[in-house]
Amino acid sequence: MERDKIIKEALELYSTTDMNSLSEAALKIRKAINGNKVYYNNNFHIEPSNICVHRCKFCSYRRDNSSQPGAWSMTLEDVRNYCREKYQKGMTEVHVVGSVHPEKSIDYYVSIISLLRKELPDEVTIKAYTAVEIDDMAKYSGQSVEYILKKLKDAGLSAMPGGGAEIFDPDIRKQICPDKCNAKRWIEIHRTAHRLGIKSNATMLFGHIENRRNRLDHMMQIKELQEETDGFDAFIPLLFKSANNQLSHLGEIGFVEILKTFAVARVVLDNIPHIKSYWPMLGKDLSQLTLLYGADDMDGTINNSTKIYSMAGSHTNPEMSSEEIENMAEECGFIAIERDSFYNEVKK
Repeated sequence: MERDKIIKEALELYSTTDMNSLSEAALKIRKAINGNKVYYNNNFHIEPSNICVHRCKFCSYRRDNSSQPGAWSMTLEDVRNYCREKYQKGMTEVHVVGSVHPEKSIDYYVSIISLLRKELPDEVTIKAYTAVEIDDMAKYSGQSVEYILKKLKDAGLSAMPGGGAEIFDPDIRKQICPDKCNAKRWIEIHRTAHRLGIKSNATMLFGHIENRRNRLDHMMQIKELQEETDGFDAFIPLLFKSANNQLSHLGEIGFVEILKTFAVARVVLDNIPHIKSYWPMLGKDLSQLTLLYGADDMDGTINNSTKIYSMAGSHTNPEMSSEEIENMAEECGFIAIERDSFYNEVKK
């Protein structure tokens, strides 16, 4: 079978100790798709709450309730004020993800989108809510996923992030996020979004208890949905960070395994245009290095507006200027291109 052949060849790539050849293999595909361009977005994040019904063992972000230290939950007025604080002229995306709050209804989530659409210029894309958040909205409202997505789209949502995928393998999922929607449901939600004209990303959380074959099976399920819908813009390998969570005892994997994962992802997922290197999670130096192993997108400037990875021991003040990103790309022999959410070049 073609699937088995791809996995076998990818495992062989993973096993190499010749990192130069691995880089070349990834760069060949990366340059065929994106040339010498490194994309980035002028963006900011809003995380409405970290109070969550789910108890994912890898998560350093969640809290049980508002009385716990470090917990927060934004009112709509809080969201409006935060948006006004973080938005800067020239930004083209707001990225909204948070938790599954036990007391928030679908109306709250729709109202956030409506509020942001009124507050922000038309050129700012609203990318919001992971498949896990959509699943819980549907579950608690008694409505279909299609109904939820249409309602959000009507309010102003234009794209979806790729979070909540973690690792699709059911045995791994039972151990690290047993009460979260399963792989089949995650894929079905993105399939529905794509059918409705909502583009999305896909992620993979790696470096915890999964193995290389688990990662490759995960990638193949993403690849197969992309063949069907052509709805994914980017694949984002997300590194497990070990601080302040129930899997802290695992530690973190080394740079070589991280770079191999990026390179293999670029080779396997040749039908997904972009491989994103999420620097608030990897750190700026390692993120720059991934550009030589297949990544072509540095995400964005962020404007110190996300806490998800800083609470797990990554950057405490995630913010990077356009000039920094441009210099990082240039040092690797690439040209940095500012993009909007759909990879259209932003004219300066």
